[in-house]
Parts: sequence; structure tokens; C-alpha cells
Amino acid sequence: MPPNRFIQVSAAERTGYRKISPGTPSMAYKEFFWMACDSAEQLRAEYGPFHTRQEAELEAKKLGFGYLLRYEHILAGNDEIEEVRCVFIELPGALPIGVDSLPVTLHTRCATCGESAVHDKGWQAEVWADIHEFEHSRHRVRLFQHARGKGLKEICDWRG
Repeated sequence: MPPNRFIQVSAAERTGYRKISPGTPSMAYKEFFWMACDSAEQLRAEYGPFHTRQEAELEAKKLGFGYLLRYEHILAGNDEIEEVRCVFIELPGALPIGVDSLPVTLHTRCATCGESAVHDKGWQAEVWADIHEFEHSRHRVRLFQHARGKGLKEICDWRG
């Protein structure tokens, strides 16, 4: 199967070991395990492994990941891996690739007196800065953007 191909898998699908063909003397089995991952690209973050799809989905939601990756190992009779298959599953409600899924908060802080505030929208930060600089002449307000896992980042020249 080519990479980055998405398929739907039924929720009732079982995990673990499955016999491939019961009549074969080699006793080949499929071994499944699940990973939570942030994208279907070649360079991606993976978290796991998990024994069940439900465990992987729960962890993916906690981490804000939009995909599951199911590894299928085809095992020979001597427990050697003959073949590995990777199946990507896009979780419902996942954001398209390239869209930032982390919530961003804006922080304003006066460089002169240190007074600060937290805002959800850009216009709120701008109003707070206008009021503060009007009430305190010669004070300068700086703006920072905060995203979980990325830290604070100053937005330079945000007011022109």
C-alpha cells in the first residue's frame, strides 16, 4: 500500500495476533499494534505503542494528534517478521494538514512597569495596550504569543 493513503477501519476490528491461513504448515500470524501520530507525512511524531485502537485514540486526543498508525507484522512460524504494513487512520474531527491545532493565547506586558494581561483575541490585546499607554505616558507595551509546547514568542512591531 502506498504511504499517505487513508482507509476506514471498522470499530469492531480486533487486535493482537490473527492466524492468516489456518491450513498452512508455516502457521503465519499477523501481529497488530497501534501508534498515535500527528501527521501522515514521512517526518512525523509517533507516540505508543498501544495494544488496542481505543487506547491509541484516547492518547491521540490527549496529545492533539489527528491520526492513528496501525502496524501489521506478518510473522512466520519461527516468529520472524516476514512483512510490515502501515495503515494510517484519520481521526474524526482532525484538522487538515498545515493547520495549527494548538490553541494560542496572547500576552501583553508593559516594558516599563511590568503590568501584564492575557487575551484570547488580538483586538483585546490592542485595546488593553491602548488604554495602558494612554493612562501611563512613556510606557511601552510588548506582545507575546503563547502556544503549548512552543513557549512564548515575542511579536515584534505588532503596532507599526
